[in-house]
Amino acid sequence: MTENIKQQIEQAGLIPVLRAPSAELGHALVDAMVAGGVTVIEVTMTVPGAVDLLRDLKQKYGSKVLLGSGTVTDAAQTEATIHAGAEFVVSPSLHPEVVAKTKEMGKVSIPGSLTPTEVITAWKMGADYVKIFPCSAMGGASYLRALLAPFPELKLIPTGGVTVQTAQDFLKAGARALGVGTDLVNPAAIAEGKPEVITETARKYLEIIAAWKKR
Repeated sequence: MTENIKQQIEQAGLIPVLRAPSAELGHALVDAMVAGGVTVIEVTMTVPGAVDLLRDLKQKYGSKVLLGSGTVTDAAQTEATIHAGAEFVVSPSLHPEVVAKTKEMGKVSIPGSLTPTEVITAWKMGADYVKIFPCSAMGGASYLRALLAPFPELKLIPTGGVTVQTAQDFLKAGARALGVGTDLVNPAAIAEGKPEVITETARKYLEIIAAWKKR
């Protein structure tokens, strides 16, 4: 099962990180992204009612969108979000119990790490991917490339500082997918009644990823 999930993640190459002050806004953001071709979305636990939002999105989109949970920091959250429809579980930091519970339940584990020691520890713990966060604070794409030099077997997903302008650099550096925040998941665009801004940005990201794969 996890191989199919990983295939979907890498085929999409884009994981929008959904943060919103309300579930209503969360729905609007997802609708705008899906209109732009997004097929994978990470719903963070910082969204009020995140578990219910995951469940609602699963019912609405079914197999059209691969859903994951984000900012997960304990086993109880892991279990609750997987039962609600999460196929992958993401953390901003490394929590052994989250990795263990995710693997136990047959889903894809993406813990967050930053230093070489943390990254290799997460990988040996059984992570399917390691989220490098906050990547921009350590030099962005050049830091990702530096990590992969001694550890070429790692599957890394940079998050933090990924933009339309930097996306290609991260892909060149070896990113398996891109974790993207407010550059794409833009609540202000919804507040201003301009969901098309999000839709167009999603298309730009997907065009960059498609062009990179065709090289």
